[in-house]
Amino acid sequence: MERGPEKAGADKTKFTECWETSRKTPYIMRLAMSAGIGGLLFGYDTGVISGALLYIKEDFKAVQDKTWLQETIVSMAVGGAIVGAALGGWMSDKYGRKRSILIADVVFFFGAIVMAAAQLPWMIILGRILVGLGIGTVSNTSPLYISEASPARIRGALVSINGLFITVGQVLSSLINLAFTRTPGTWRWMLGTVGVPSLVQFVLMLSLPESPRWLYRQNKVEEARAILEKIYPAKNEVEEEMSGLKSSLEEEKSEESAIGDDLISKVKNAWRNTVVRRGLYAGITVQVAQNLVGIRMYYIPSILQLVGFASNTTALALSLVTSGLNAVGTIISMLLVDRYGRRRLMIISMFGIISCLTLLSGLLYLASQHSPPVSLSQSQQFGLNSTCSNFLFTPGSNNQPSSWSCYSCVHQHATSQHCAFCSNKAGKYNPGACLSVTDEVKHSCQSEGRSWYIEGCPSKYGIFAVLLLGLFIISYAPGMGTLPWVVNSEIYPLRYRGIGGGIAAVANWVSNLVVSLTFLTLIEAIGTSGTFLLFAGCSLIGLVAIFFLVPETKGLQFEEVEKMLEKGYKPSLFCYNRNTKQQSAVQGG
Repeated sequence: MERGPEKAGADKTKFTECWETSRKTPYIMRLAMSAGIGGLLFGYDTGVISGALLYIKEDFKAVQDKTWLQETIVSMAVGGAIVGAALGGWMSDKYGRKRSILIADVVFFFGAIVMAAAQLPWMIILGRILVGLGIGTVSNTSPLYISEASPARIRGALVSINGLFITVGQVLSSLINLAFTRTPGTWRWMLGTVGVPSLVQFVLMLSLPESPRWLYRQNKVEEARAILEKIYPAKNEVEEEMSGLKSSLEEEKSEESAIGDDLISKVKNAWRNTVVRRGLYAGITVQVAQNLVGIRMYYIPSILQLVGFASNTTALALSLVTSGLNAVGTIISMLLVDRYGRRRLMIISMFGIISCLTLLSGLLYLASQHSPPVSLSQSQQFGLNSTCSNFLFTPGSNNQPSSWSCYSCVHQHATSQHCAFCSNKAGKYNPGACLSVTDEVKHSCQSEGRSWYIEGCPSKYGIFAVLLLGLFIISYAPGMGTLPWVVNSEIYPLRYRGIGGGIAAVANWVSNLVVSLTFLTLIEAIGTSGTFLLFAGCSLIGLVAIFFLVPETKGLQFEEVEKMLEKGYKPSLFCYNRNTKQQSAVQGG
């Protein structure tokens, strides 16, 4: 790791320096790109399941009828990731970063095969668990590998590659979903292709070395030196890094008995250590806050259908746009992370997220109040047996058919009465029909050129909701979308980095599981508008927690971060305090 003054001028971004350094030493980029595919696994799976779910519901009636089954299919990958993240921290410390990534790739690949061959919903769930195990392991290990094989001055930009690959995976999966929308076996192809990136990473990682820091910990000093000589072009930089590793190892040995050998002992002793505990406060805070913003890419197509875009193809096409915005936002993060810092970008990101969620909640409330009315005559055109029974037998509905709206009708589906809205032929905003949900009735509706709404309703506000969703993504991606993983790759002492990162990753996946397992249920219980307002409130709590608990780690050596946490961190209103001055003094020589 580099010591001494920063080499970039004031007018040069860290991303530019990263590019120039990588151009001179392409081996650095090769390491980062190969390990960064771990992020692509996560992004690819996230995007693929969001589209595949639309077609899984069509093939399995039980999935269509049961919201909890949809949530289970989506969230079981997250459940598997919790276990994978917990094991990944321990495994990467015991067996090495590289070997952990290889094992994760194998598990992920077999999970994809199981999903593609599934004949029943439970087989899809099993495949999702296996995929999740792989994702959970690489979610912690890949950023750790990149961080330990990167020069400190460009470490943030290189670790951000993992986040960039997450968004690249989401864009790629959206394209794959669109490509297979009219192919027999739709969702099987979508889920089967998930295994391809894991196979690619497995092959690439076979030719790469272990993390030099991990090798040094295993007393493989010459192997570590050989790798560092490929990473650092100047001999003095190699010697400085070796000196830093030696100091860390000596300190480790002096505290070996206090750390513990087994996983439970390590967790207990990590929490007892003041420096590690303060690091965990920061690391867990940003990981949980990342998920409590509420909108997960798993459900983007479903959200788009809720705001009025009934067609699967249209929802998938629009989700491609949001994935593209996510990728743009991540690139912005890479450009700014080492220039403006992790903490500042996350705080700005949270302000944007809260604003977008609040506005989106208000817009969706207006949409629910102005959804097209239900017409008795329109409904009866399809026959009494095809009309939603709840609509027919609601007191006063025969005399006041306009008392029901599309929102009232599809809400019956949410309450297990299985009703859908069939739009008017003359225009989707005109009074339509409230019908029973069967394949025959759906076909009759669509054969007349009408649209079939089972999740949301036609809305003049739909396009504005999409724009706000886009603004949310642009606010989320550069800050909260990528930087929590950067912070967790830097915030812990070397001897606790595997276990600390594993604990924080588990916190990320647990909070992710809570959101993904309750998202559709919340929408049924309190409505789309209420759900987004709830997440806006959670985001506000996350913003406050980040402000008080998360220090800036920009440009600091790992040992300097440790010293800062040992002294304690006190925030200031403008993200600038005595700690910041001390950081600048250290970086300036």
